[in-house]
Amino acid sequence: MRKLIALFTIAMLTSMSAIASVALSGSASVSYDDNGASASATTYDADLTITGTAGDSTLTSSYDMVGASPITTAVDLSTTIGPITVTADMHQIDESNLDDGDGDPKTDTDDTGVAISLDVPIGDATIGLDNSGDVTVSGTFSGVTISYTVDDNEVTGSADIAGIDVSITNDDGDTSWSVGTTVSDVALTLDSEQDVSAAFGLSGNTMTVSHISERAVVAETTTHYSKAAADAYTTVAISRSLTSGATLAATYSTSDDSLTLKASVAF
Repeated sequence: MRKLIALFTIAMLTSMSAIASVALSGSASVSYDDNGASASATTYDADLTITGTAGDSTLTSSYDMVGASPITTAVDLSTTIGPITVTADMHQIDESNLDDGDGDPKTDTDDTGVAISLDVPIGDATIGLDNSGDVTVSGTFSGVTISYTVDDNEVTGSADIAGIDVSITNDDGDTSWSVGTTVSDVALTLDSEQDVSAAFGLSGNTMTVSHISERAVVAETTTHYSKAAADAYTTVAISRSLTSGATLAATYSTSDDSLTLKASVAF
């Protein structure tokens, strides 16, 4: 009997240990949009992420819970062996391939793959390699974080300079940037597309005012459909965190003179 009790106890401890290495997180929301002059609509969203950890290995799976059955949105595996980290994107995303003015890719691409990064004492740099042959060198030097992808000829950099967060990306000659800072408790952001936003506290709420500049037509390429032009518009969003753990938000957009009410919770 004692042996049975001991075995049962070990089995329970093992099971508890296995459960303890699994973490659940997610979010859910319900949103009502009056859509201005168009018919109103109510949308629902619920997502769940399961993270399992065993030693230096982690498996993360994400699911969209709305509908008759869960829909897988991501499956990622990573493990560390000494200075080498191996990550695998195991889920193939089914992309939209419609010529509807959104600039969708013309054909689906296989976005699964394996990447290997090597953290060795080469200054402060880390070297990475993926299965498509792209080599990435990244690191932080004197407070400036820089990443350079050799095969794609892409360089990204970010830094905090005198309280201003700066991020710059150059993709084969096409440069984009964003700047963010806080002035008198107002968080301001500005990017290379002339979009600007300001977020600040207001009587226990958070108000965010954003202006999205007009967009010109993006011509069709050999791989992507064209992207339609879009007029400039402004949004004003007010959100409040409740003691219940939920967040309520109201957003007004001048793009279609619409008001959206949203209740959400994350765990």
